[in-house]
Amino acid sequence: MGYLMYDSSTRIEFDDRVLAHLEVLIVSKLRRKESFALSWREAPEGGDGRTTIWLDVSIPLRFRYVGSRPPGISREWIERLSLAASTGSGLLVMDEDGNPAVGHTQASAV
Repeated sequence: MGYLMYDSSTRIEFDDRVLAHLEVLIVSKLRRKESFALSWREAPEGGDGRTTIWLDVSIPLRFRYVGSRPPGISREWIERLSLAASTGSGLLVMDEDGNPAVGHTQASAV
């Protein structure tokens, strides 16, 4: 499980393959200065709810992978994520099959 570090205070763990696809999409949208909401299902041990963050070029992000090999990227999956991110409700992180992906959020005290 790799993670996305958001605003230097929140760490969200995802499977490396999910994270790699999120990175491609997020970097692409932020490069075009497109802000959007990103949501994911929380792991059962984290309350089994849903969390949403706002992604904007002004907010620091860091992607960290556990595996040493980069996962293969599916163009179709990126396109589905991109379409979802462009909706009014933002992107609900999904796996390659279109099912909601589970993330594990750890927020540090500020």
